[in-house]
Amino acid sequence: MNYLILMGSNEGDRTSYLREAIRLMNLDIGEVLRESAYYETAAWGHTDQPDFLNKAVELHSDMTPPEVMQALLRIEQEMGRIRTGKWAQRTIDLDMIYAGDEVISLPDLTVPHPEMQRRRFVLVPVCDLWPEELHPVLKLRNRELLARCEDPLEVRPYVAG
Repeated sequence: MNYLILMGSNEGDRTSYLREAIRLMNLDIGEVLRESAYYETAAWGHTDQPDFLNKAVELHSDMTPPEVMQALLRIEQEMGRIRTGKWAQRTIDLDMIYAGDEVISLPDLTVPHPEMQRRRFVLVPVCDLWPEELHPVLKLRNRELLARCEDPLEVRPYVAG
């Protein structure tokens, strides 16, 4: 199955954290098939912290969605993520946006990501990779979700060094 994973970092060497997460996904979960561009956005929720660097990756894995999610959480922990609160500053954040076209509602996993349509910083990199993908619940394509998104935060292209 192909997954769409959104990655983010707003601590330290953000680019290195994103690259390391991709390396670990390739080792521990499956194969990263494609990557979006890098994007920089002000922090969501708690705006008194550094800007986030985000990108999306398309990941192929034979693991089930709950197994992939557990592996993503292990990678976050291995990379030093400490969960201090909702929307807190972090070294790495790995979110499952899509698991193919599946709709999943479990205590620890909801797919598609339930807030994706409200967040420009999610939709812009998602549209780099899957603009025509139909959201299986909202019945709109990702490009349509982006066109309707009312999130005022600017998502700026970022050239990684």
